Amino acid sequence: MIRSILKVEGLALLVASVYFYFAHADGGWIMFAVLLLAPDISLLGFVTGDNRIGAVVYNAVHNYVLAAGLIVIGAALDSSLAVQLGLILAAHVSMDRAIGYGLKYTTHFKHTHIQAV
Repeated sequence: MIRSILKVEGLALLVASVYFYFAHADGGWIMFAVLLLAPDISLLGFVTGDNRIGAVVYNAVHNYVLAAGLIVIGAALDSSLAVQLGLILAAHVSMDRAIGYGLKYTTHFKHTHIQAV
């Protein structure tokens, strides 16, 4: 039940992020397509073989706090690029949540706050 709620929340935030990116932030398809999967570069933290380092690096990127911070800073500084980047990050994090990927625990790559992948 809780896992389903988290997935639905992720889907709702994905739709909202994409909507605001295109309807209000004047974002373009090319930048969105190119950068949507860019946050997954943080998975390289797991290449070290240390799950703790991998989880810290992955979780530092895959969270709504960073996305919201970019959006707020962009709005405050009138930077459409920062707002667009924040919305793309929010879309990525939301997409991950909608399909069941969550923040990583330090115990194992497949252990997330939503489920064991």
